[in-house]
Amino acid sequence: MIGPWGQYSAGVTVTKGEKIMLSVHVSQKTVSDMTPDTVAELATRLETDSYENAFEGLQDWHLLRAIAFQRPELVESYVYLLDLEAYDES
Repeated sequence: MIGPWGQYSAGVTVTKGEKIMLSVHVSQKTVSDMTPDTVAELATRLETDSYENAFEGLQDWHLLRAIAFQRPELVESYVYLLDLEAYDES
């Protein structure tokens, strides 16, 4: 699939009982090409929930999550969109 920030793949698997699993792979190049402006645009879309279907929003959420792990400085202002909780191993 070609998204606004390059190529990434998404697959849908339907199993017995009509459970749906979506897997999204975001390439390293897609994340490395992100700029503060493109991350802001992504965050705005997530905030306004302006998608034709739920899968588009989920793809953007996975992209923002990948950016958060690989380039956290770009996502500092938008972490609340990821609903990540701090993990304490102690």
